[in-house]
Amino acid sequence: MPFPLFNSIASWFLKKRIHQIELFLKYPVEVQQEVLMDLISFAKNTKMGYKYDFTSIKSYTEFKERVPIRSYEEIAEDINKSREGEDNLFWPTKIKWYAKSSGTTDSRSKFIPVSTEALENCHYKAGKDMLSLYINNNTNTQLFTGKSLRLGGSQELHQNQQNYFGDLSSIIIDNMPLWAEINSTPSMRVSLMPDWDSKIKAILNESLSENVTSLVGVPSWMLVLLNQGLKKMDKSDIFDIWPNVEVYFHGGVSFRPYKNQYDQIFSSNPIHYYEIYNASEGFFAIQDQNDSDDLLLMLDYGIFYEFIPVNREKESIIQIQDVKLFVEYELVITTNGGLWRYRIGDVIRFTSLSPYRIQITGRTKHFINAFGEEVVVENTDRAIEEASVQTGVKIVDYTVAPIYISNSNSRGSHEWLIEFKDMPNNLDMFAKMLDQKLRELNSDYDAKRYKNITMSSPKISVAQSGLFDRWQRNSNRIGGQHKIQRLSNDRKFIENLLKIDF
Repeated sequence: MPFPLFNSIASWFLKKRIHQIELFLKYPVEVQQEVLMDLISFAKNTKMGYKYDFTSIKSYTEFKERVPIRSYEEIAEDINKSREGEDNLFWPTKIKWYAKSSGTTDSRSKFIPVSTEALENCHYKAGKDMLSLYINNNTNTQLFTGKSLRLGGSQELHQNQQNYFGDLSSIIIDNMPLWAEINSTPSMRVSLMPDWDSKIKAILNESLSENVTSLVGVPSWMLVLLNQGLKKMDKSDIFDIWPNVEVYFHGGVSFRPYKNQYDQIFSSNPIHYYEIYNASEGFFAIQDQNDSDDLLLMLDYGIFYEFIPVNREKESIIQIQDVKLFVEYELVITTNGGLWRYRIGDVIRFTSLSPYRIQITGRTKHFINAFGEEVVVENTDRAIEEASVQTGVKIVDYTVAPIYISNSNSRGSHEWLIEFKDMPNNLDMFAKMLDQKLRELNSDYDAKRYKNITMSSPKISVAQSGLFDRWQRNSNRIGGQHKIQRLSNDRKFIENLLKIDF
């Protein structure tokens, strides 16, 4: 089939989904209630269903009263039993895949169940919706006249008795529908290669000659791939390699620290950046507007959402109809992968209630509050983006940790360990801009910095070139979905980095 004709047919087909999206935009509460009751009904004959008498649950109130909120540690035993071959524990259909997630610095692995229903009705449905929303906003798109360059996990799938485990991206690629595989590059064989360095070379060998029209992957690792492609082709602009690329779908880590670097390698033409919010536990939200920082919460993926207000002990967990604008909430999910009232550890806030749009502000475990400053990842990402733009430097990666008060005459502070791609001309000025922006963004931090009474100005430590890459290699966390912990409330992570020998 000629590419222009295929582009027209694919665009028409994907646009049909917009009408279904409009349904949950119009009736969000009703759709979420239907999702919850369908999940309860589907799992009523599981061990979980019998334990909490799912058959008699007729309302959210009953569900909330019977089923406890849980963390991974509290469900790990059932997941281990499931991986060993015991079925019907928390989900009625057999779980064939487990997404292996090691977190950010914790060495203990988590194995998140991925059911057939979760793959089909959540992850793949979201992949189509990602395209549908983009096409709906860009009616002249030529997206399907070329291929999508995908950059997934670097781990291969491992078999454990009758099931498999690996990066979620590996599971998705291994089970990808034919229509998506045809329109993707590199091949499945290359996408699933376990060795990161060999995979990057193989991706470029297969993809440099393709007509790439879109990119999909984690910003930090995609930037490595694109820069190596530019180096190999002796070019400075991606459009000199792929002249028809029009959109980059990104997720996994904040895009802010990397945006100015992307703008520089896409300098000759504008490109759309579309953010997605997906995790091993599910696919949650998609940017639905051009040039926006807000993500549309997708309400019909077989995921029921609950929200715990952060730093408000008197308020209990709430449903979507009770959320308020610009209040930070910890996300709790019940999913078609067999997770029931699961604390995923992410913190979000709503920027719109009609429709429900969100921003990701951090992780419940990743913050700094050593002196009452309550700094979250969103604050530091914005601050380092602003300082980088103002000073014209590029950041490879960074992490921040507290400097504790050592005696009555000292002040607390933050140490920023930053790997620069190119050093600022004046490091003190960079630090001053970073501090100033953080004070503008966070009133608690600003109060602690007032006249240096509680906290002194931040300390910038320049990381050796390749430090974060070396840590990830030493920790077997190269490529794909692996990420650096931005904030720590102690010095364990930063001290481990500072001890690495070159």
